[in-house]
Amino acid sequence: MTDLYAKAGEAAEFIRAQYTHSLETVVVLGSGLGSFADDLEKSVRIPYETIPHFAASTVAGHAGQLVLGQIDGIHVAVQQGRFHYYEGYEMEKVTFPMRTFGRLGIKNVILTNAAGSLNTDMTPGSLMLITDHLNCMGVNPLRGQNDDRFGPRFPDMTSVYDKRFQEVVVSAANQIAKERFESGLEKEPVDFLHRGVYCALSGPTYETPAEIHFYRLLGADAVGMSTVPEAIVARHQGMKVIGISCISNFGAGMTSEAIDHAEVMETGARVSELFRQLLRRVVNRISG
Repeated sequence: MTDLYAKAGEAAEFIRAQYTHSLETVVVLGSGLGSFADDLEKSVRIPYETIPHFAASTVAGHAGQLVLGQIDGIHVAVQQGRFHYYEGYEMEKVTFPMRTFGRLGIKNVILTNAAGSLNTDMTPGSLMLITDHLNCMGVNPLRGQNDDRFGPRFPDMTSVYDKRFQEVVVSAANQIAKERFESGLEKEPVDFLHRGVYCALSGPTYETPAEIHFYRLLGADAVGMSTVPEAIVARHQGMKVIGISCISNFGAGMTSEAIDHAEVMETGARVSELFRQLLRRVVNRISG
């Protein structure tokens, strides 16, 4: 039997010693989306390298720290940067923070990412609510001996992304769109939130045009290199999951433009304020 459960417990105890308030929700911030952590009040920032058994984040746009604090009086954990499979970490290390959050007793998980659009209706700068996913990474984070203290050997994945929470996100987005129109920020109500299926790939290369065509045939609306391992592990532990993608670019071959990480970062910065508004409202509505 692996000692993963004990290691996650050690990390949880370390975090509890730094922040004694009970935490109900964790937000994992993707590339270029880290500014939401700055909205937390009375915050405590813990570099990943100081937390027992955590890895180090090596990707630009991922600050590499856990931020604990309050949003409108609600105590929240924010993972400012994540670990990726393409960085060379095994899946156990990639998903270790989620194991730790489970040991902390956190029940709600909001996973965010930057993703490429496979749907011509979803333009860069829009957001996509993840309704389901395709795991095309070639590996599953639950592979290996199962520890029943985390969850069952064969967890059901029929509803990885909580249906009620999806309604909460849609309602919050509609309210923001209405307010932006009424305040004159938009000439007409703009539906900036789409719904779709997220396809997770191992990376680190961006996809070829032929691969993009293939994933579109499979039913994917967006592609990325994260989120699904964390979602699987969260559901394994009985946590409720929300997934939101920031659409940073079109998939290869859908335009004549080449894709680079700088574009991902620029798009994240451009939609930062809208994204932060949405997350704040969602955290408020799912807590308590």
